Amino acid sequence: MAIALVTGPTAGIGKAFAVALARAGFDLVLVARDETRLAELAGCLSLDFGVDAEVLVADVGDGPSLAKVEERLRRTDLPISVLVNNAGLGVKAPFAKSDIREEQQMLDVLVRSVMRTTHAAVPGMVERGFGVVINVSSIASWVTGGTYSAAKAWVTVFSESLAQELIGTGVRVTAVCPGYVHTEFHDRAGMDMSNIPDWMWLEAEQVVEQAMRDVSRNRPLSVAGAQYKALSLLLRYAPRPLVRFATATSRVSGRFGRR
Repeated sequence: MAIALVTGPTAGIGKAFAVALARAGFDLVLVARDETRLAELAGCLSLDFGVDAEVLVADVGDGPSLAKVEERLRRTDLPISVLVNNAGLGVKAPFAKSDIREEQQMLDVLVRSVMRTTHAAVPGMVERGFGVVINVSSIASWVTGGTYSAAKAWVTVFSESLAQELIGTGVRVTAVCPGYVHTEFHDRAGMDMSNIPDWMWLEAEQVVEQAMRDVSRNRPLSVAGAQYKALSLLLRYAPRPLVRFATATSRVSGRFGRR
């Protein structure tokens, strides 16, 4: 049975991916820091879908811990067919007032871990002639929202570039770019989201359903929800001065689209 590795699977989009993949018949490797929640999720997925769910306790923002994930991705006896880079992190404060250690940690989670896990997984996928890499980015990758937006812009462009590079190899790469999603993300980051209207919110399952469809169609970008499909087109093709102005004058500047 094919195996999928998911980072940050204990809640939100990551959990929705884990459930969807288990339902599709994939065995799982679940990667997160919280061993208790990982074990609970693994047990539920095994019971509900009859799949094997391996628990790998690791902090992808920590170099030595991330190395354990890379090692698992390189194994040839139990190869990984699907990699979902979902682990997330946000910083509430604007850059000039933030703790630089938190900014660095965010880059470690959002950029370094994605690069390293993808680099660990892709060579084996290419050799086997099949594989899927799903990198969870954000609609924020097209706005000017501080380090978070810059990191997600890297994820989006990296994924598009790699998808192009791997044409003809049997390996697919998709960047998933959600807008506001009901998850634990904002609460953990201490963000007040009460000013965001109901119509802008998505459920994690919507994002994952759209992502799975787009992966099956070999699309390098996946945007869920009619509102965000329209907004993503506007943001990508609008003059950059207009995007900068709109972001700067918006009350959600600096945290737009954080899941």
